[in-house]
Amino acid sequence: MRSRRLDRRTVVLTGASSGIGAEAARKLSALGATVCLVARREDELASVAADIRRAGGDAYTYAVDLTDAAQADALVAQLLAEHPRIDVLVNNAARSIRRPITESVDRVHDYQRTMAINYLAAVRLTLGLVPRFLEQGHGHVVISSSLSTQLPIPLFSAYLASKAALESFTRSLSAELGGQGISTTTVHFPMVRTEMSGGTHIYQAMPMLSADKAADWLVRAVVDRPTRVTSLQGAVSEIAMAAVPGVLTAGMRPLFRQMDAMLDRKVRRSRQ
Repeated sequence: MRSRRLDRRTVVLTGASSGIGAEAARKLSALGATVCLVARREDELASVAADIRRAGGDAYTYAVDLTDAAQADALVAQLLAEHPRIDVLVNNAARSIRRPITESVDRVHDYQRTMAINYLAAVRLTLGLVPRFLEQGHGHVVISSSLSTQLPIPLFSAYLASKAALESFTRSLSAELGGQGISTTTVHFPMVRTEMSGGTHIYQAMPMLSADKAADWLVRAVVDRPTRVTSLQGAVSEIAMAAVPGVLTAGMRPLFRQMDAMLDRKVRRSRQ
């Protein structure tokens, strides 16, 4: 049985200043990992690192805008210089936009900025570390994705397109380099209560996974290295999409309209 300890392992984790990333960093450190925390917000990164060090862990912080190519390339160079061994990369940084396609026809920039962080930044960082992984003979890449790539849902076309692209890149990475020691895990999160999901008011009334529980999914991805971490709902949705995609897509439309209306009513009642 594989040990759940991560002693002498170095884990690079993006989106580590808050939410799922911050909680996962604390949990990975508690298992013995050296964690390299990457995000834009320097003060919040420092706070997470301080928590880890107070608990006896080892943490490094890197305040970087991963959508800036020069900053991202400098980050890769710094990571390689400071850490002779890098075992795991967790591509967790992301942004989400909830907007109907009919309201996006003159907002191509929404798709561009979402792809910039959710897809291109993750790919750039992964490519930067692949040579080290090959040199070591091992490396594991984890990506944070969504249950919503497993079934058809409305209003998140920019976000879901970027996540689907990253999933495809990750599958190709495993197919090409799996025989040389590089493994991958895709984590299909359900809705998680974070700063990102909090931007939609009706989601205040939706039951969601806590950031703490979601972090356990990332820990499982790092420790156990399965091909994917998902829910029963996600797995069943994938089967249904493969077997009857038209039926499932048509059937989901009224369900989502009803769900949004129900959540809106709950939020309104809570404010009365």
